[in-house]
Amino acid sequence: MTTRLIYFAWVRERIGMAEEDVDVPAGIETVTDLLRWLKSRGDGYEHALQYPDVIRVAINQEHVEHREKIAGAREIALFPPMTGG
Repeated sequence: MTTRLIYFAWVRERIGMAEEDVDVPAGIETVTDLLRWLKSRGDGYEHALQYPDVIRVAINQEHVEHREKIAGAREIALFPPMTGG
């Protein structure tokens, strides 16, 4: 199944693109699994996701925890930590 990944702020800058469509490999079941897999895809991904615990994630426009299952996700967005102002 193809899933659209959307990257925001410095995650986007480090990866080098705003979004992409990917076929998530079998065995990638949770957000944690997805982040680990993405990190293995190259230097930009590794740099953007070197501290995966700080990355916020939304599945189909709803914020989720990293233990959330990604099955059926049409869209997954990755955000850096939010700061107030």
